[in-house]
Amino acid sequence: MLNPYSSSLTDKEWEIIEPLLPKKKQTRPPTWTKRQILDGILYQLKNGCNWRDMPRDLPPFSTVYRYYKEWKDTGTFTAIMETLHSTAREQSKKSKWTTLIIIDSQAVKNTCNASIESKGFCSYKATNGIKRHLAVDTLGFPFFTYLTRANVSDDQGLIEMLTINIDYFKSKPDDITLTTILLDSGYHIEKLIQELEKIYPEIMTKIRFEISPKVSKQQKAEKGLSGFVVVPTRWVIERSNAWVERCKILVKNFERTLVNATAKLNLCFIRLMLKRIATHEI
Repeated sequence: MLNPYSSSLTDKEWEIIEPLLPKKKQTRPPTWTKRQILDGILYQLKNGCNWRDMPRDLPPFSTVYRYYKEWKDTGTFTAIMETLHSTAREQSKKSKWTTLIIIDSQAVKNTCNASIESKGFCSYKATNGIKRHLAVDTLGFPFFTYLTRANVSDDQGLIEMLTINIDYFKSKPDDITLTTILLDSGYHIEKLIQELEKIYPEIMTKIRFEISPKVSKQQKAEKGLSGFVVVPTRWVIERSNAWVERCKILVKNFERTLVNATAKLNLCFIRLMLKRIATHEI
């Protein structure tokens, strides 16, 4: 099948994702295939256009948006992201129980579309908008994503994200190496431990926190460096944040709700993992 747009799925990518989409009993042949509808969703994601402004050779925007809303509301995108992440890790010969999770937050400016629910001012980064909290593995793909208003602290965002996904840690076998959660200096480990143990008292038998060392001005001067300096391992999540900006709809927050913004973020990583898995299998 021809791929008229750079966002369109290849045959191999479609072969991977097709079994993961919901199946419905058809009373008559559909006018548009699910592949065409998904191509429409991915076009809007990458190019950042209004739904109404989608090209006319794609399905009608109303049809594309109806499927997007249905798959968002039923948790389909989240389930697909988790499945593809497991597949990507298996391809790279990595276990389900990772030994390293890298967590960071990114403040993103709002546009005029944002509702009160997604408005908050982060004084540290002087940003009026939302925060994207990511927990990624060494491949740069997320175990968890979580979005809040920008005025929510990094500590609180992490606590809420891990609380929602606490079953991952509860189900982790006791005889496996502790999972190191790598943070930057903006987090406070004592507070995190205190709050997480209220949710799951045995949490610290499964994980340990570590602050990534920050390069000082003196160390930069000794090495003849200036400006931004890559920190070992931490660069992985910085790269993940850079990947997200390849989708124009995610450069700023154009969504009215945090649920919609989360769906777009998850879709971005679905697209990235599809490419990774399809390329790996060739």
